[in-house]
Amino acid sequence: MALATILAALASGALIGFILALVGGGGSILAVPLLIYFVKIGSPHAAIGTAAFAVTVNALASLAGHARAGRVKWRCAAVFAAAGVLGAALGAELGKAVDGKRLLALFGLLMIGVGLSMLRQRKSAEAPDVRLTRTSAATLLPRLVPIGLAVGFAAGFFGIGGGFLIVPGLIAATGMPLTIAVGTSLVVVSALGLTTATSYALSGLLDWPVTAVLIAGGVVGTALGMFAGKLLSERKRLLEQGFAAVVIAVGAYVSLSSL
Repeated sequence: MALATILAALASGALIGFILALVGGGGSILAVPLLIYFVKIGSPHAAIGTAAFAVTVNALASLAGHARAGRVKWRCAAVFAAAGVLGAALGAELGKAVDGKRLLALFGLLMIGVGLSMLRQRKSAEAPDVRLTRTSAATLLPRLVPIGLAVGFAAGFFGIGGGFLIVPGLIAATGMPLTIAVGTSLVVVSALGLTTATSYALSGLLDWPVTAVLIAGGVVGTALGMFAGKLLSERKRLLEQGFAAVVIAVGAYVSLSSL
């Protein structure tokens, strides 16, 4: 692997990890454009497979901290993830069958939609404690399963972590507080990312050397992002809005350049 590729992958991983730690989500959606336009990985499909694996590793690393703090609803996560894995497997197979440029154009449109959704103020009001039991199953399962299936399909098709879809999906299905939804979503992100990455890896569409460098850069970026987050905690909403604007701009560029 050329030195320029190594440096580009390190920088990309650092940027993704920095944004994830600083803003609290959405950074993984930049992975595919960075791999294609900056790292120059070549194939859009290889970029999607590589990004999916890197996202999985980052999600598992973050999950440990949330689990220790008791911010994970494991039963809700298991049901949502099980439905999501099925959707991700279907989405990944369909995504591999779509022409690379057309897939990028659709990905760009998704980025624009995600950026616009991030501009909206997220609700953080606490809701009653949510537990998936025999009593509540009749109410929760009809919500968790279809939403999980739909989110998983989108994550598999585009090779993204889907945290920006999973968090509101969990809140809509269960009414759990935002902080709990964020921690619970990491279980689902890990499962969906691993499903997508496995599908692409079995098709030979995963660049392992670039993946390793991307993850290494993510470790450094995450540490820097956590430090910056403490310094800029009072301006987090402004940071989120700025990042949303960047996502919209990149999404427009990806769509236009792919048409």
